[in-house]
Amino acid sequence: MHNDPAQLPTEVLDAETCWDLMRGVSVGHLAVLVDGYPEVFPVNYKVDQRSVLFRTGEGTKLRAAGGPFAVALEADGHDDTQAWSVLVKGKALVLDPSDELLAGAGLTLFPWQAGEKDHFVRIVPTSISGRRFTITSPLTWWNHVAAPAGKNTA
Repeated sequence: MHNDPAQLPTEVLDAETCWDLMRGVSVGHLAVLVDGYPEVFPVNYKVDQRSVLFRTGEGTKLRAAGGPFAVALEADGHDDTQAWSVLVKGKALVLDPSDELLAGAGLTLFPWQAGEKDHFVRIVPTSISGRRFTITSPLTWWNHVAAPAGKNTA
């Protein structure tokens, strides 16, 4: 399916813009490989320098973070006219909760879910990419559904 309204372009974001957008939200979607299958978890995170930090408890996220496979974290946002998405890919490292870590980004990283979240994980990126685009009016799509191209409804 395709719509046209002036073929508004998708903006490919540079790394600095991606990091700025990531700093503006606190929840992303962590993708990990578990038993050969992808699993996705919502996590709240902090950008720390040019890496991503999150807390977790014992379980799937922690086991996957300590494993040999790369991970990805997607974050997104929108306003009334535009939407964006940023994807960070890299290696997850389970950290020791050092005084330096706890005094820095770890100090303000509060999980939303109750329970023990004593493990800190840092995603060291191998790549970061992002896109931003203008949100198309739903009416644009409705016109195409109601009268598909090439069909006369009269």
